[in-house]
Amino acid sequence: MKKLYPCIIGLGYVGLPLFVSLKKKFKLIGYDTDKKRVNQLKKYIDKNREFKRKDLKLNKGTIVTGNHKDIKKSNFYIVTVPTPIKKNKLPDLDYIKSAFTTIAKYIKDKDIVILESTVYPGTTLDICKKIIRKKNKKINFFIGYSSERINPGDKVNNIKNICKVVSIDANNEIISLVKKVYKSVSKKIVFTKKINEAELSKLIENTQRDLNIGLMNEIMILCEKANLDFNEVLRLAKTKWNFLNFKPGLVGGHCLPVDPYYLSHYAKKLKFDTKITLAARKTNNFMEQFILKKIILKLKKINNFQTRKIIVMGLSYKPNVPDSRNSLAMI
Repeated sequence: MKKLYPCIIGLGYVGLPLFVSLKKKFKLIGYDTDKKRVNQLKKYIDKNREFKRKDLKLNKGTIVTGNHKDIKKSNFYIVTVPTPIKKNKLPDLDYIKSAFTTIAKYIKDKDIVILESTVYPGTTLDICKKIIRKKNKKINFFIGYSSERINPGDKVNNIKNICKVVSIDANNEIISLVKKVYKSVSKKIVFTKKINEAELSKLIENTQRDLNIGLMNEIMILCEKANLDFNEVLRLAKTKWNFLNFKPGLVGGHCLPVDPYYLSHYAKKLKFDTKITLAARKTNNFMEQFILKKIILKLKKINNFQTRKIIVMGLSYKPNVPDSRNSLAMI
């Protein structure tokens, strides 16, 4: 079994936890195109406040770099770059394409590449693999997918304690190497050879949650219009044994406002017009206006409300994290 030298490409909310976990067992390369981020990490500073200085100290042979030439030393690449949506709500794969174009310059025979960014089925095999193959027609490399399940601010369901879905269609030797890496990350590995299925499983995790929150938001608005006590309705409903206890609110973050669009895009590629996938998006996006109208109505009941100052306490998409990505509180 060959000696592994992993490289994490993308040191954000997903990549950095992987980097911190793997550097305990391997010599490691951490690569990011954001020079400011690289310089901060070299000084043991995590602007996301997920890790302390002691967590970020580098072992001998482990580096953090913004120079893509340094990644050529690796033989096991893990890609953890963003997958946002464009203004027209279509998937934006530019970061992924850029990462795999860079890998294609340096990949060697029998190297392994795992994509962890959230994508629609077929991205790993039909887009990422082809980018590498276009430049390297003869080398024999292996490619797979692993679902990221990073939950910023969650100290219980952290990367060590969660189940990690890992997929690669390869021989037993390569599968053993992949499992060796990921067993250093998470306690339980859920393995499959079916890469497209693994990609889709990640999308439905977040789409399901978005739909459930959207339903609660809709019921809350209904209670408002009917002059009913929503909290009492929820308290009574929760007494049923199989009631799913989702709460209403502003839906933000990198995943829930994005992943349903990736899933819908995939369905449209197959000429399947989904009815439910995006059902909650309109409601959840509307919550910003709903909350704003409630604030304005409250203000109008106050004398001289035009001169009053408003403080918004908490601009992140959820409590106790510095992550403001897609936060409706910022709009």
